Amino acid sequence: MNNNMLFGIEYAISILFLVAAIVMPLSIGGYLVKIILFLIAMIFDVIAFTSRYYAYLFIPFIKGRGKRVVLSNEDAYYLSASADSILKKVGDKFIATVYILLPVYTSSTEMNDDQKLEFTQKVSRMVGITRDPARFTTEVLIMNKDDYLRELKDAISQADNEVAQLNLNKNPDKKRMEHYKGKSVMLRNLLNDMGKVTSYEEISYVTVSAYGYKEYEAVANAQQKARELISGISSVFGVPVSIITGNELLKFVEPEYLIPYVTVTTQMNSDLESKVI
Repeated sequence: MNNNMLFGIEYAISILFLVAAIVMPLSIGGYLVKIILFLIAMIFDVIAFTSRYYAYLFIPFIKGRGKRVVLSNEDAYYLSASADSILKKVGDKFIATVYILLPVYTSSTEMNDDQKLEFTQKVSRMVGITRDPARFTTEVLIMNKDDYLRELKDAISQADNEVAQLNLNKNPDKKRMEHYKGKSVMLRNLLNDMGKVTSYEEISYVTVSAYGYKEYEAVANAQQKARELISGISSVFGVPVSIITGNELLKFVEPEYLIPYVTVTTQMNSDLESKVI
C-alpha cells in the first residue's frame, strides 16, 4: 500500500465521520455524540495530512523497529589478561583467537608478471604452512587521526612558545625566529590538510583460534599455533611478523573502529583556535 492510497483511505474516513456528525439528528445522541464524531473526523484528517506529507519520517522508523535483527544473545568477546588474544566462552569451553600482523609492502599494481607469479606462489605456500584452520584477511580501516592531530597541535604550541620567548629578548636570534615561525606555518598547513580528508589504513593479518577448558589454556594453545604460523610466514615472505596486542586488537572486533571518526573535523573546527592559536 503506497502513501497516496493510505492518504485516500484516511481522508475518506475523516469525511464519513464529518458527514455523520453533521447529518445526525440531535434526538439520537445529542451534542455530545456530534462533538465526538467531529473529534474523530479531525483526528483522521490530521493522520491523513501527516501520512501524506511526512510519511517518509515515521514509516521507516516503524518498519525498522519491527524488523530489528538480534545478531547474538551470547556473551561478548573480551580481551585476555595477557592482552594478546580475544576470548569468548562457549558452553564450558573458552575459545581464544590470536591476530597476527602480516606486513605487505608492495601492491600488485607495482609488480610485473614475474613478480605477481612469485607473490602468488608465496601466498600458496603460506596457506599450506599449517593444518589448523586459519583465516588470511586484508581489510581497509578508517584511521583514528585524533592522536596524530593532538601531536601536531602540541608541536604548534611548542613552536609558538619558542617564538614568544624569542620576542622577549632585546636582540632575538633571527635565524631561530624564522625557523620556528616556518615550522609553525608548516605544521598548521599540515593540520588543516589532515582534517579535510578521511585517511585509511590497509591491514593484512592472519587469525588462528584454539579452545581450552580454562582461559589460560585456550590462550596458550592459540599462542602456540600462532608462533608456528609466524615462523612459517617469516621464512616464506622474509618480513617481520608479530602478534597484534592491546588496543590494536579492538580494530577487528569493535564497530567504533570501523566507522568514520567525527571527532577529527569537530575538534579541528571547535578547538583549534582556542587551544593552539
